[in-house]
Amino acid sequence: MNTLPRIIVAFFATAILGTAGCGGGGGGDDGGAAPPPTSPPPPTGGITRSGVAVGPITGFGSVIVNGVTYDTSNATFTKDGQPATQDDFSVGQVVLVKGSVDDDGTNATADSVEFDDVVEGPVSSHNTTTGEFVVLGQTVRIVATTSFDDTPVCPADLTQAVAVEVSGLADANGVIEATRIDCRDAAWDGVLEVNGLVSGHNAGAQTFMINALEVDYSGAAVDNFPTAGVINDGDPVEAKGSVFDGTTLDATRVEYKGNRFANDDGNFAEVEGFITRFVSLTDFDVSGIPVTTNGSTLYEGGTAADLDLNLKVEVDGNFDASGILVATKVDIKSATAVRVTGTLDLVSGNTVTILGITVNTDPLKTRFEDKSEADIDPLRVGDLAPGNYVEIRGQEQPVGQITALLLEREDSDTRTELRGFVEVGGKSEPNLTVLGVTIVTSGATVYRDSRGATDVPIGAAEFWATVQEGSLVDARGTESGDTTLTATELELQM
Repeated sequence: MNTLPRIIVAFFATAILGTAGCGGGGGGDDGGAAPPPTSPPPPTGGITRSGVAVGPITGFGSVIVNGVTYDTSNATFTKDGQPATQDDFSVGQVVLVKGSVDDDGTNATADSVEFDDVVEGPVSSHNTTTGEFVVLGQTVRIVATTSFDDTPVCPADLTQAVAVEVSGLADANGVIEATRIDCRDAAWDGVLEVNGLVSGHNAGAQTFMINALEVDYSGAAVDNFPTAGVINDGDPVEAKGSVFDGTTLDATRVEYKGNRFANDDGNFAEVEGFITRFVSLTDFDVSGIPVTTNGSTLYEGGTAADLDLNLKVEVDGNFDASGILVATKVDIKSATAVRVTGTLDLVSGNTVTILGITVNTDPLKTRFEDKSEADIDPLRVGDLAPGNYVEIRGQEQPVGQITALLLEREDSDTRTELRGFVEVGGKSEPNLTVLGVTIVTSGATVYRDSRGATDVPIGAAEFWATVQEGSLVDARGTESGDTTLTATELELQM
């Protein structure tokens, strides 16, 4: 029996959280002012492999996932089990692409692109300091690379939204790192949806758990299970309903999702996720998919010694006969902590400059979104111009520069913000230097400490006694020079 289809669906149901996004393609960059060809040239590597790719969409024109552009000219699109089009998808949505790719990964064709709306419902709590909120018993974490729609309450006050839909990746603790959040208004149809793995099944009471959510299926239609009506722990399911009392969802339908890829050979895969089980360097799971490495495995962003529980990685490889992904490459995803908001000074090729900081964008890996009135969709780096107001999030790589993972253009504002690490020799009270930018403070600067569970005000003396070279700080204020920011607020970060 081929175990691969069940492994893939279990992963897709629990770790790949889809969202019924805002349509219109959501914005993306294909590397320059011109879109990529709709049909890529014939493969140059000589061998074409079939398989699957799982990860967030970073761009359109075709669909870009895990740094590969998939030609979607003849692809079918499915959203929440219903036929859809590419315009129904948005950047940041984690999708499953089935198709083919040549052996050097430069040319790929999608047969299908799919995601399921895994969690949809009202927010029960939101901690703006920790960036975590709870929806239908699922804990969701907002991170630097989380994309949002442009609803006014999203993300400022998620509890004011009628409902949210989340796309993301779950870690070993079941916490979902959101890649995209869409807030719903009064037009929302009120249908609550959760996808995940069954645990704690009680056949007598007709209940089970999906993380912290209890699902009561006593009044539900139970569909598509291998044995009619029989639910077991570990089954990947989708539960829908319209009544939630804060702990229990009264389901109107529970559908088994394990048959969605019954005919998928899946010999090659590219998957992004967290290490959810770790026994050794050659025995671990990425979001439920068993992975092994060998002497030929290549590592990027780190070494084999970095592998551990809850590390975020992208794994490329081939499945063996037992359904284990034999990794040819493991890309270790570094934490994204750097952020800069302000007006662009310069745009040159795939490089932009802001506050004098060189920002490098990648045509395949930087996620672009246009939230300005121009609303260009998809937005590309060639559409940007000096004076555009943008927010950029990414990594300090190389030192003193930013590698952008997310770039959003917004309507003009006077607010300038810089989050980064204090340089060596960059502490010279009353000023700090971050990414070559001098942060100037004064008696009017407000100091805060956000390293704990709550954001608290602190005095200037405490701030300067605490901050050190290498400290992560967030400065908000006004741009007072080409490489100078006068801070009205200065905050210690985790």
